[in-house]
Amino acid sequence: MVQENILFDDIQTGMRYERKHTVKANDITLFGMIAGTRGEDENRSVPALGAFPLFSSTTTNFFPGNGSILAGHELKSHGWIHERDELSITLEITEKHEVSKQVVVQCRCENQHGEVIASGPIIVVPPTVKRLNRFDDPPQLTLRQHHVFAHIRAKAANYPAVPTAVVHPCDRESLLGALEAAKEGLIEPILIGPEAKIRAVAIKEGFDLGNARIIDVPHSHAAAAKGVELCRNGEAGALMKGSLHTDEIMGAVVSSATGLRCGKRLSHVFVMDVPAYGRPLLVTDAAINIAPDLAAKVDITQNAINLAHTLGIAKPKVAILSAVETVYDKMPSTFEAALLCKMADRGQITGGILDGPLAFDNAISMTAAKAKQIVSPVAGQADILVVPDIESGNMLAKTMSYFAGADSAGIVLGARVPIILTSRADDAKARLASAAVMVLVAHAAAIAKGEKPNE
Repeated sequence: MVQENILFDDIQTGMRYERKHTVKANDITLFGMIAGTRGEDENRSVPALGAFPLFSSTTTNFFPGNGSILAGHELKSHGWIHERDELSITLEITEKHEVSKQVVVQCRCENQHGEVIASGPIIVVPPTVKRLNRFDDPPQLTLRQHHVFAHIRAKAANYPAVPTAVVHPCDRESLLGALEAAKEGLIEPILIGPEAKIRAVAIKEGFDLGNARIIDVPHSHAAAAKGVELCRNGEAGALMKGSLHTDEIMGAVVSSATGLRCGKRLSHVFVMDVPAYGRPLLVTDAAINIAPDLAAKVDITQNAINLAHTLGIAKPKVAILSAVETVYDKMPSTFEAALLCKMADRGQITGGILDGPLAFDNAISMTAAKAKQIVSPVAGQADILVVPDIESGNMLAKTMSYFAGADSAGIVLGARVPIILTSRADDAKARLASAAVMVLVAHAAAIAKGEKPNE
């Protein structure tokens, strides 16, 4: 799309410009900050005062366009803006002053009900040089703000630190993640690995190991086995992956003789804070089950629902993903999605609202769901995404991290203890977030067993 600006000499009174704007969750956060409110009430609404940047962005990008300067305004707020409102923004030139080279633009913003929620004049210095704006889509107001894990960590701070076997913390990020989690009061770390290597990393990076317990073992395989042993005998209440491959630690976890299986299927969940989405998003399974069959997906889905409950999502909306939103005989994932939904109807999966098959866009975008005329309690507002296989899940989660600026935590559920499982490329921030999620899972498990941990 190419947008040409309008020069002062070409402007005439009576000229008008109109545009539409759909209010997204991210907008509510931004508008709330501008208006001095959080915008987190149950209606997801903020005073219209917060939407004044819509007028300035329209002025500088479209009318008069590139090179314009907003010199002043007398804008007034008349109402509230709600998430998913369809706003109509109108600008009209009402005065043109040759001496000051300024124009007065009357602004008006209405919602989909025809209610005027903001209006007033702005004073604009139009451009004097021709310029073009080039963009694929009209520019949107954006704010990259992470808040999901702040809430989780605040909640986890109410519970005692969990003794945690940290397996092979032999690089900067894995050791720092464990030490930061200990500093935050989330874990009591038991560092397992070659002691000389652990201490060498600490010295090189300037980390203070303090009174952390270190168990010296020769290599990563031995560290994984020892960590699992500590969890089996009750010395540790959680397992944390360090700088070793997932196969190594999970091989020890799933060992039939000495592992941590407890009759449930193990599955991995990414808890994601995607700034543009505005709520926690769980993606499963992207790390453990390679090509899960229907029975495996039942457990994968139930594990994720249980985690959502632990995080405070009372009735999570679960989207069973495929490439399309209809059952298609050449695409087995669509059959399994439909079956999972019916199993939920029959009480074989409990605690959530399921729908599928749903393509990714339909699961997370209300606009996409409406465009395809999908009527669903899940579409456009999913809390959990159940992926068809490990490849699609892994790529989806990492795409959101690297392209959408998402923060993430990784945890394995279904074992005797929760397992913090992050990528070796993850930084200490992700490991700290994962530790906070683990604390909540460990606390919930203790309550389920009838234990009464101190709060």
